[in-house]
Amino acid sequence: MLLTEDAPLSLRAPDPAFRRDIIEGLSREPKATPPIWFYDRRGSELFEAITDLPEYYPTRTETALLERHGADFAAAIGAGRAVVEFGAGSSRKTPHLLRAIDPAAYVPIDISGDFLRASSAELASAFPGLPVLPVVGDFNGELALPAAIEGLPRLGFFPGSTIGNMEPDSAVDLLRAMRRLLGKDAMLLIGMDRIKDRDRLVAAYDDAAGVTAAFNLNLIARINRELEGDLPLDGFLHRAIWNDDKARIEMHLEAVRPLHFHVAGQCFRMAAGETIHTESSHKYGARDERLLLRAGGWEPVREWSDADELFSLILAEA
Repeated sequence: MLLTEDAPLSLRAPDPAFRRDIIEGLSREPKATPPIWFYDRRGSELFEAITDLPEYYPTRTETALLERHGADFAAAIGAGRAVVEFGAGSSRKTPHLLRAIDPAAYVPIDISGDFLRASSAELASAFPGLPVLPVVGDFNGELALPAAIEGLPRLGFFPGSTIGNMEPDSAVDLLRAMRRLLGKDAMLLIGMDRIKDRDRLVAAYDDAAGVTAAFNLNLIARINRELEGDLPLDGFLHRAIWNDDKARIEMHLEAVRPLHFHVAGQCFRMAAGETIHTESSHKYGARDERLLLRAGGWEPVREWSDADELFSLILAEA
């Protein structure tokens, strides 16, 4: 896939939100950074590679659900809605939904602009009659939808269990923000990963080929490149841990030796064994997922899951 050329990094000012979040996160005890900053161009490409790994069941399970239940979606959702996808990435799953429900427009939202433009162009050529209206932005922040979909009923599409990357309070806030953005009579089709065997969960986030490790460590490379960092790439190891109390997988970058480094002119130290908590991925039981949606202002109306109940797609109404 050809990606749009962006201005050379050396000519760009660092993203002030990236700088703020990283400095704040490294200043905390324990250290923690928001997962949105994984997704520069390289991070987005590595995540797409993760979705093809044998250990990583969510993408293929969710894709199979989208392929299998097209007629159900068409009946439950109806034609003529504007589909607004939050965190669209490469939009690989989206064609299954678009073919099933005959939408009036497609609005992909993603923080990685070059990746979004490339995937939007690909999708527009696959659906020549469909208006494809990409929005570059962070769906956790303030967003404006294109004027072209004004007055259209909307379907929010939030696949991949991305909601699980948030603490429950933040997840509820996001669901409420989506409800406000999508407006009256909106619907939401959301993917949620289910609680399951610990070993299977850990393997999905610590694959044998080391792709998830490269994805996690790419954050260090991005900090060094964009924020004048001097973190040693060989000073960190990828760790994936199941936190049973909080029903979540945690990804960490663990210091393998005492470290002393700089970011954006500020000095930081880490002891051997200390970690930077880079991502959480919460898993849900059937009751938990409904409670979360209702707290966010959505009423679940249909649910589809695979035979092993690894993953669920839930349709909810505002």
